[in-house]
Amino acid sequence: MLSLIVMTLACTLMTVTVLARVPLHDWWIRACEFPRLQIASLALITFVLSWWAEEPWRLTALIMNGMVFAVQGYHILPWTRLWPIQVQPAEPGHDDRCITLLISNVLTPNRKASALTEQIHQLQPDIILTLESDDWWQQALDASLADDWPHTVKIPLDNLYGMHLYSRLPLAETEVNYLIQDDIPSIHTWVTLPCGERIYLHALHPRPPAPSESEESLWRDAELLLVGQRIHQRDQPTLVVGDLNDVAWSRTTRLFCRVSGMLDLRRGRGMFSTFHAHYRLMRWPLDHVFTSEHFTLKNMSRLNDIGSDHFPILATLCFRPSRADEHEIPEADAEEKQDAEETIKEARSRDQET
Repeated sequence: MLSLIVMTLACTLMTVTVLARVPLHDWWIRACEFPRLQIASLALITFVLSWWAEEPWRLTALIMNGMVFAVQGYHILPWTRLWPIQVQPAEPGHDDRCITLLISNVLTPNRKASALTEQIHQLQPDIILTLESDDWWQQALDASLADDWPHTVKIPLDNLYGMHLYSRLPLAETEVNYLIQDDIPSIHTWVTLPCGERIYLHALHPRPPAPSESEESLWRDAELLLVGQRIHQRDQPTLVVGDLNDVAWSRTTRLFCRVSGMLDLRRGRGMFSTFHAHYRLMRWPLDHVFTSEHFTLKNMSRLNDIGSDHFPILATLCFRPSRADEHEIPEADAEEKQDAEETIKEARSRDQET
């Protein structure tokens, strides 16, 4: 019986690991990229159990589980403290060149606004981005934040894709765009730091690949890659923030970083998993802050539960273009650039057809 259980688990884990490498947009294939830590943990447990399996299954199970653990570990290792950091740490001082951002997917039905606003007033971030915020959330946030965070972009929606941006720093040339799908907004704006320098901010929340949302990841992938292309073309100090509905180690997110040249705060520091807030064994890093090479990192933290299925995340960055050459900027090769272009074209074409 143990041999059967071990072999069944080994085959299942191997199948999921292989499926994650298949370059298709089907939601159930892309979903195989999410639980890499959980798969690696199960593979390690099954590897140990395999020693008690009967021959000839023992060796096969050991090899299969060892391979799964190695492959999954290879993918998640950069998001642990065992890996070199990608964004260099900030030195003390230079406060007028720093910006603190708080990103929170509030979950539309959640009505515990005070749990979020209390943390905001305690931490005093410069910019607050809420996702899934509707009219009810807008009223609650306005009542608490309007005086101290007067610069705003408000997109109250009841389709789970509302967005609200509150800032104590001036915003300029702000645009609300529907990049790929006409019901999925994104915010794009210049932000003026206290020192007078300007940086560009993209706030995103693409549709996830899931049976209740989208049968494919195509439109999510295309939105990320389109923004990545624009960042690369403009070559300006840039931040990308939001719930990207994708894990940090996925094929799409890694391609986005190479296409755009953006850096991941998490690499070398930890996963800072933000979803799911209520299931400790099923958590992934879905809420992100990416930076161009012009920034260093003061601190990053996952905040307390606010009643949502996401934890908020907080990051303080310093605009230090003089230290840009300390970063190793990811670059896409010709094949990856072509892959990104084809993904965007396919998403736009199919969106027009539907």
